[in-house]
Amino acid sequence: MNNPVISTERLLLRKMTKEDTGNLMEIFSDPVAMRYYPSIKNESETMEWIEWTKNNYDKYGVGLWIVEDKVTGEFLGQCGIVPQEVDGVMEMEIGYLFVRRVWGKGYASEAVLAWKNYGFEILKFNRMVSLPDVNNVPSTKVAERIGMQAIKTINKWGKEVYVYSVSI
Repeated sequence: MNNPVISTERLLLRKMTKEDTGNLMEIFSDPVAMRYYPSIKNESETMEWIEWTKNNYDKYGVGLWIVEDKVTGEFLGQCGIVPQEVDGVMEMEIGYLFVRRVWGKGYASEAVLAWKNYGFEILKFNRMVSLPDVNNVPSTKVAERIGMQAIKTINKWGKEVYVYSVSI
């Protein structure tokens, strides 16, 4: 399947393309949405992000996907599985970042749950993690909502992050 899609009750998740640059800029140029990232991103950095994501597709068979409203096609954010090093071990992280205008509507939890199921059922992973900033309460709640548990904190990206984990 060249262009797989994950469908949930309200969402359509699909692979990222260069045409998503403008949509991603809605997140990356928002200092509030990017509060737990090192900085906002300009268009060039956003295009590098898309290339990084596409390289993850090719190298690892996973990556962040675009999340859209199933009915309207409206861009809502990005969510997917990203390889991350945790204490010297390569882990598969479920990552997520949504536009601020849709925060609090349950889209992140719905998309993350879809990826959890996809990771276990289709990709046959035994374990996945999420790495939210220790101060990012909404992201920790999303991880907890899908059955992840905080197992430790680590220093990554120059800050303290929780390691949330879920296994089959």
